[in-house]
Amino acid sequence: MYKYTLGFIIRNNEVLLLNRNKSPWMGAWNGVGGKIEPKETIINSMIREIKEETGFDVLESQVIYKGDVTWNLFHANGQGLYLFIINLDDNQELETPVVVDEGILDWKPISWACDFNNQGIARNIPYFLDHALKHDKTYQYHCIFEGDFLKDVIIKEL
Repeated sequence: MYKYTLGFIIRNNEVLLLNRNKSPWMGAWNGVGGKIEPKETIINSMIREIKEETGFDVLESQVIYKGDVTWNLFHANGQGLYLFIINLDDNQELETPVVVDEGILDWKPISWACDFNNQGIARNIPYFLDHALKHDKTYQYHCIFEGDFLKDVIIKEL
């Protein structure tokens, strides 16, 4: 069992991203999420983190488990996390950019977040976000790092 969740909130063709204040990925755009509390289910942890970081109240039916993101060397308080896609209703609005405790929230085009040439996004996101959005099955996205350099992401169906 992993200790963390990571979610990407989708509205139309945009994704709500967080430019993080802290490690890991300090200064990079990433999804929202965090540590799973004791006796908390994985999905309830994701719902709580969404509320804490964005203010959105989401239903369990909006939160879709997409698999796991794991890594070999890169230390981020563990070696993996649970990945979710959260589909917002069109009426769920958030004016951005907005500063929150964790960093800055802003809506970005999905294509921007999935662009391999994007130097501002956490390095592994282009490898798994587009894939997770396009496939109904769940996958493990295993990230191979050499130091801070992302060498490869191996995708396996769970």
